[in-house]
Amino acid sequence: MMNLNKTYWDAAYARDEIGWDIGYASPPLKAYVDQLTDKSIKILVPGVGNGYEAEYLFNKGFTHTHVIDISAQPLHNLKNRVPTFPEDQLLHMDFFDLEDSGFDLILEQTFFCSLPPSKRQSYAIKMHELLAPKGKLVGLLFNTTFSGNTPPFGGNEKEYRAIFDGLFSIKVLETAYNSIKPRKGNELFFIFEK
Repeated sequence: MMNLNKTYWDAAYARDEIGWDIGYASPPLKAYVDQLTDKSIKILVPGVGNGYEAEYLFNKGFTHTHVIDISAQPLHNLKNRVPTFPEDQLLHMDFFDLEDSGFDLILEQTFFCSLPPSKRQSYAIKMHELLAPKGKLVGLLFNTTFSGNTPPFGGNEKEYRAIFDGLFSIKVLETAYNSIKPRKGNELFFIFEK
């Protein structure tokens, strides 16, 4: 397994080798955001990439949206598209080093699948630490496997339940009905509550 560190991700963005980037907010996450009413909640989008979900949230009035990425390029890309996005909410660091907490919502979009499977339990524990009591981890997970030793890394519902059950109350974990066409049937939408 190669080292999926800052150098790897900087190079991937420099070469534009981010095939899972769809260029806009993912429809299942957009639909979830559209039903949220409290604009004052504290939100985190980890491994934000080019940040289309964060852009969508911010433009909808969720001004307490924080993003984190190990690579600076996607943060610059987001700031270029949304110049009013607060600098102190653009976090250029390793997700596992984040010490801020009390997030009401953490939005997962292709961050989990970018991590080596050996880090999945650490991911679940860190998410639990970062969330406020009754906070929610919401997003999409691939319900398919991929060949190769580079991201994305897939999985299945049984595996995900084993990782998150115990730390979270699994409210929803089901096939997304509104995935983009290439991912139809291969994405699980989930809502996990701390």
